[in-house]
Amino acid sequence: MKWMIASDIHGAAGYCRTMLERYDEEEAERLILLGDLLYHGPRNDLPEEYDPKQVIEMLNAGRNFILCVRGNCEAEVDQMVLKFPVLAEYALMPAGSNIIYITHGHHASEQSPPPHAPGDILLAGHTHVAKCEKHEDYVYMNPGSVALPKDGSRRSYMTFDGNTFIWKDLETAEPFMQYELAQRDAGNE
Repeated sequence: MKWMIASDIHGAAGYCRTMLERYDEEEAERLILLGDLLYHGPRNDLPEEYDPKQVIEMLNAGRNFILCVRGNCEAEVDQMVLKFPVLAEYALMPAGSNIIYITHGHHASEQSPPPHAPGDILLAGHTHVAKCEKHEDYVYMNPGSVALPKDGSRRSYMTFDGNTFIWKDLETAEPFMQYELAQRDAGNE
């Protein structure tokens, strides 16, 4: 099993294309998207190569391998043009004896986590900052943003093989952070 996890494309066709190239190179089985796919939002500048229609076309071509949750920029009209579900507020995935709570991060967040059992993972985007933070009873993870990184973060994505999360630079695919489920007590590496 291998997933690729990305967030916050915000209509940037060039970065979406690069993300899909990385997906192919990673040979992942699923692409987990954490929302904010098409619209840049009122707080963000237009990203380079802003072309939501081209992003729609590229993502629709991958509809059979994409799992997506709703970001704060998704609307019902987005679901009308995208051929895979984009309006779920969250998804739950097993991770050993724990779960991964997958969401965009504008409701359930590091500051306001959902109910969870010790060792669960909160996987969210929204902040545009790549992060892994071990809290007393859960781990917060954010892949960063594909198109609009903030606070000195780089354009990035993550992979997950069932045991290890690896954060990678979008442009180079070079790893820059990782977290292993088997080493929960050790925290970040």
